[in-house]
Amino acid sequence: MVNVVVLDYGSGNLRSAERALARVGADVTVTADYDAAMNADGLVVPGVGAFAACMAGLKGVIGDRIIDRRLSAGRPVLGICVGMQILFAEGVEHGVRSEGCGEWPGTVERLEAPVLPHMGWNTVSAPEGSVLFDGLDTDTRFYFVHSYGVRKFDLVPGPGFTAPLVTWAEHGVPFVAAVENGPLMATQFHPEKSGDAGATLLANWIATLK
Repeated sequence: MVNVVVLDYGSGNLRSAERALARVGADVTVTADYDAAMNADGLVVPGVGAFAACMAGLKGVIGDRIIDRRLSAGRPVLGICVGMQILFAEGVEHGVRSEGCGEWPGTVERLEAPVLPHMGWNTVSAPEGSVLFDGLDTDTRFYFVHSYGVRKFDLVPGPGFTAPLVTWAEHGVPFVAAVENGPLMATQFHPEKSGDAGATLLANWIATLK
């Protein structure tokens, strides 16, 4: 059984994530302990609320350093909702720019849509070769709750570099719904609230840890 740590930094649906991961066969610990987070087979970084507040909480438990060091060692990390957003370079809320973890270039900004927040079930467009969405139909729906997102993803393939696999969704405008980048993966939607579809996605991620 793989060991997964859900990082407790004061933000996120910790118990929902814990239950969802346990459902698909993981041995789950919710903690901010540095050694536990570093040594786990997989690290899940949840997040709800404002970008700046989540980054402050993450830095409060040196979670940004944990993420960076795990990735430097090729150790898997999964971000969820704002836990995905803070992996990008910056977030802009109410005209205020906040620095993110910078694992990917890009800006988290307010969506342009008639109704915000984007709350409810939506389909996504996953790229060929996706691991997270393996076995899921194109009409599968996932549960979103957000008003902000990444609308441009500029990493492109080049010599010796394979670009991340980016999954898109649309609410008023296209936005990044998920990213798969070697050991670093993330979803804008909540797999832990997405029923059987979310369970399949989490099981696919757990399978990469074995």
